[in-house]
Order: sequence, then C-alpha cells, then structure tokens
Amino acid sequence: MIRLKNIFVSTAISLSAFAFGQGTFTSNTYPQSYETSSSITTSSEKLMSAKELVDININAMMNDPVLRNANWGFVIYDPKTKKVVSSYNENASLIPASTTKLLTTETAMSLLGEKFKWITQLEHSGTIDDEGNLNGNLYIVGSGDPSMGTNKAGAASYRDIITDFIMAMGEKGIKKVNGDIIIQTAVFKANKMQKLPENIVWLENGNYYLPVGTTSEINPANEKLIAKSSNPFSESKNYYYISPYIKQMVYAEKFDGGYLTTKLPDAPAYLANSLRASMVKSGIPVIGKVVAKMTDPNPEKREMITNYQSPTLSDIVFYTNQHSDNALAEATLRMVGFQKNGDQTLESGRNVVVEHLKSKGFDTNGLNYMDGSGLSRSNLVTPISQVKFLTNLMNEKYYRSYFDSLPIAGQTGTLKKSFFGSGYGQINAKTGTLNKVKTLAGYMKTNSGKTLVFSLLINNYAGSVDQVKARMEQLLDPAMNL
Repeated sequence: MIRLKNIFVSTAISLSAFAFGQGTFTSNTYPQSYETSSSITTSSEKLMSAKELVDININAMMNDPVLRNANWGFVIYDPKTKKVVSSYNENASLIPASTTKLLTTETAMSLLGEKFKWITQLEHSGTIDDEGNLNGNLYIVGSGDPSMGTNKAGAASYRDIITDFIMAMGEKGIKKVNGDIIIQTAVFKANKMQKLPENIVWLENGNYYLPVGTTSEINPANEKLIAKSSNPFSESKNYYYISPYIKQMVYAEKFDGGYLTTKLPDAPAYLANSLRASMVKSGIPVIGKVVAKMTDPNPEKREMITNYQSPTLSDIVFYTNQHSDNALAEATLRMVGFQKNGDQTLESGRNVVVEHLKSKGFDTNGLNYMDGSGLSRSNLVTPISQVKFLTNLMNEKYYRSYFDSLPIAGQTGTLKKSFFGSGYGQINAKTGTLNKVKTLAGYMKTNSGKTLVFSLLINNYAGSVDQVKARMEQLLDPAMNL
C-alpha cells in the first residue's frame, strides 16, 4: 500500500511539475501552449495531502516562466509546535519592500505603547491685561506629529486645530497679541537637510513621500528622470528617483539642472501661519510675526493655553499598515529614535529598531534595515526571521492591536483586491511592492482552525504584478487546508 501511494505521489509530482513548468497559472500572457488541463490538478488534489500540495507548488514554481529566474523564499510556520511546515530558501536575504513596516510599527508599539500620542502645545509668555492684551508671545511647541492636519487615522484637520486654539485663547481672555507666534520644534533639529536614504525606488509623488532632504551635492549633469515620455503616470505628477551614479534620491517635477529639495510642508510652520491669519480674520490682532526657534538658550516663562493630541499610536499603526503609508512609517521610525536617544535622525531610528529586534531574539543574520517604510532596495530580511518574529509577538500585550492593523485578504487595505477565492477573510498580512519585488507576510487561519504564520518574498520576477500575485495566491491556496 505504501509502495502504491509512493507511485501515485511521484506520478502526481511529475505531472504537476510539468504543468507548472508550462505555466498553468491563470491571467498570464504566455502562449496557449503553456496552458494545461485542470484535470491534472484535480486528480492530484484527490491523492495529495495539503502539505504535499504546498510542496508540489513550491517545486513547480521553480520552472514557472514568471518565477524561473526570480530570487524568492517562502516559509509556513506553526507557532504552536515552533516548527516549519513547509519552506523554500527560508534563509535567503531578500528585499522585503513594505513588509519592512512590520518591524518598524512593532518596535514603536513595544517602546512607545499603544496609547502613545504626539502632543502639540499652545502656550503663551508674558501677561494678559484686563483689556485682553497679551503682552508676550504665543508658542506652538511641536513634537513631530506625522498625522497633523492630514485627517489620517482620525487626525484633525488644520482648520479644526486652529478653531480649537482660538477658542482656548478666548477662554483665557486673549483679544490681542502684542508679540510673535514662535514655533519651537527642537525635536526636528537634526532632521532638516540630511541626505535621504539610499536606493529608494522611483515613485510617483501622489502615493509616497519622505522627510525633507536635499540633493545639493548631486551633479545635475549625471541626472535624468527615469520616467519616459510614455510613462504610465500622469504628466502632471511629481517624481522621486535615485541617481544611478551616486545612489542618492532626487525629487523633480522635471529635471532641468540645478539642485532640488523635497517639497514637503513644515507642519508646525503651516499651523502657525494659518493660526495667525485666522486670528487676524477673527478680530484678534497679532502685532508680531511667525518666528521659528530650533533652540532657545534663554527660554521665557510660559503658561499652557491648550494642546492638540494626535490619534493614538495604535490608530497610527493601523492606518500605516492598512494603507502602507510610508510617511507615517518614516516619522514613526524617527520618533522611536528620539524617544530612546533624544535624536530624531534616520540613523538613530535604525539603531533603535535593530537593537530592539536583537533584544527580542530576532535573527539579524541576513538583516539589513535601512529605513522605516521599506522603500529602500537595500533593505534585506530572511523569510524565516520574519515568521519567527511574527510568532514571538503573538505573546505581547499589544498583539491584538498589531494583528488588527494588518490588511484582511479580499476585504481591507492593500489586500482588498486579492484572494477572492481561497483565503478570503482568512489571511491577515502586510503586503510589499517595489519594481520587480512582491512580498507578503502575516498570519493565516486555516480551514481546520489553525493559525499559521507565513512569509513569501519574491524578487526579480518576470511578467506583470498581476501575474506574480496570481502565483502567490495559488501557492498559498492548498495551505488553507493544512
């Protein structure tokens, strides 16, 4: 009987390997000769266990036209038994793309706490006389709130914040300001004109952006915009790109010489200027102007008027992972650096994350953590380290919030348009997409009720994004029956 089963198994493996090697996946653009009959798969399913079918799919993908020359790794891990269920290239260092955010957001929740909030304070110096004249200055003290004015994660708009500030001043009896509006953002002192992370992929400005940086040391003669005249983006869009010569990021609407600086709003400055304009319009004159102070060696005695608090970190992390928001991820990275080291630089944030991962037993062999968002192609991680990381945090008190932040297959976030068949509603995972990079890592609830952890990292694939997504879904399909 065992011998007979082995004959069936070997026959099915041969047939399935041949079928996959000829491109059995749907929605491809290869010649019809790559197609094969579904009866092979059907007969295999009757003979094979779920584990055997997963392994067959892994073997078959090696000869698939889309993945034949790709670098990829895959692990399914059982968090209860602490054993690998199935794997391929589990120790390979691969570009994780936005699954990097898993490390960034978990570090923030661990070090800052789920209920952490960024606070922007409105204060005043001097005194308020009986006629409502503030004989002093207003102060806006920022803390690096990445959501301010964006409406992301439930954050208030600038208009709402300003309305609340003006109401609070009214309650204090302030009818005129005989001084300046001073912005104090010392938290940003080391984060103004630094070089941007290396090897950032070329991105359309409408979807992604990074903290302020400059390209003043880049030789314009060596630069060109990668997007051709027939590019898929709108001609009115702006672009970030990497110099192929010196590996630094450049921002441009068009490139015509000179150096460029990333055009990002300074949130506290925008708030202060808008506040001044609204106060004047509301009949509260401001005699002075808006002044920025990075440092204040002789600070005035000040009194709190009110403050604005961001959504909780749990809400920020939810929005970050659901929408794969790079700006929030990068700001969160810098905040953990500031909270731990008092230094809000990229390097400080990176060091804090790596040290945190080491303290949690993360296997840093094969890890290269370059930014908080996963935009850098210099980021590297192994599939086995990802699944063990995700397994270990299942015991953390913030696990439920972290788990809930991950998109649900076929339903929410960046997985809303995936897994309409098998896996629908049963996979909670973070996606990642760069040019010729597609990744997915998270948790799956199998049909038998098990919770398994998985990582699938694919680099340098051929064909389209939709084709590689179809192969990822078909690889995970039999795993739902484990």
